Amino acid sequence: MPSDFAGRVIRWQRAHGRHGLPWQGTRDAFRIWLSEIMLQQTQVSTVIPYYERFLGRFPEVTALAAASADDVMSLWSGLGYYARARNLHRAAREVVERFGGVFPTSFDDLASLPGVGRSTAGAIAAFASGERRAILDGNVRRVLARHAGIAGDSGGAEVLAQLWEAAESRLPGKGIEGYTQGMMDLGADVCTVRKPACLLCPVSADCIARLEDRVEELPGKRVRAPRRRKRIAMLVAISRGEVLLQKRPPTGIWGGLWSLPEADAAADPARAIRDWGITPTQVSPLEPFEHAFTHFTLEVAPYRIDVRASKPIAAEKGATWLPLSELQGAALPSPVRKLLRSIAAASGSDAGSPRAATRR
Repeated sequence: MPSDFAGRVIRWQRAHGRHGLPWQGTRDAFRIWLSEIMLQQTQVSTVIPYYERFLGRFPEVTALAAASADDVMSLWSGLGYYARARNLHRAAREVVERFGGVFPTSFDDLASLPGVGRSTAGAIAAFASGERRAILDGNVRRVLARHAGIAGDSGGAEVLAQLWEAAESRLPGKGIEGYTQGMMDLGADVCTVRKPACLLCPVSADCIARLEDRVEELPGKRVRAPRRRKRIAMLVAISRGEVLLQKRPPTGIWGGLWSLPEADAAADPARAIRDWGITPTQVSPLEPFEHAFTHFTLEVAPYRIDVRASKPIAAEKGATWLPLSELQGAALPSPVRKLLRSIAAASGSDAGSPRAATRR
């Protein structure tokens, strides 16, 4: 193990790391868990307002467990990776059912919850109870791969095992909280993907990547399949200032959110909307857009479809009609919300006002 690696990280974090974040300075496992789930694959600056809104609505795990899925997804809307929100809700209910509403702090109990893997459980246990556990999120993988000179795809089993060994071997005998935060901070602010600030790094003196001039080479690039592309049409059916929305399946992209009905990109949108028992009075193409997911890019051709003044009934298809003035409170995917806001603005609906949001 490198000499005093953990001590250098702890001292650096104390002087130069991030302090004063909303989830710091607490042993409340619920709050720490919430922040760690939100921070998965998401930047701190993006997470903070979502974290504060969630706590304002659900100040404790029992309140989150008692909430409806729509309430949870609505607050999560825009944060992305929606499986996290579904697992968050499931985990809250398990805490109530299995732990009497007292959020666990031990690694083993935490790792048994939906959406909590080895690294996330380690972070929560370290911050909530001082349990001596390693973490290995994306930022920490980069720090360790460079410092220990571990080459290869960090997603591969063999390389991942080496990284976990490096993480475990560097744990401090005490001060796990400051060390864990320090490793996160190093990866986020110093040992960055591009142009890392090696001169500011407290462990650069024995960093193999720096000593062997391999900083740009490490960590090894993940082997990814070519990104697929998928084309669909979105049907924006408007009736008396309300838009037709359909609940998406609980799993898959945008799982559990409300979205627009879809059709094959080559389909006639007027015919596609008639399958809903809706007669269009006018069909107008809107500006196409793309939305990138982890493994593919979605190409969307949206169509505005004006329908008869008498509002059709579509409940049998798991659908609802939402006033354009109430978009603020709806659990919508970000690109769908953006599209509908532009339509609402063009039609004069107050889609973003607090008054509109409280009516929902």
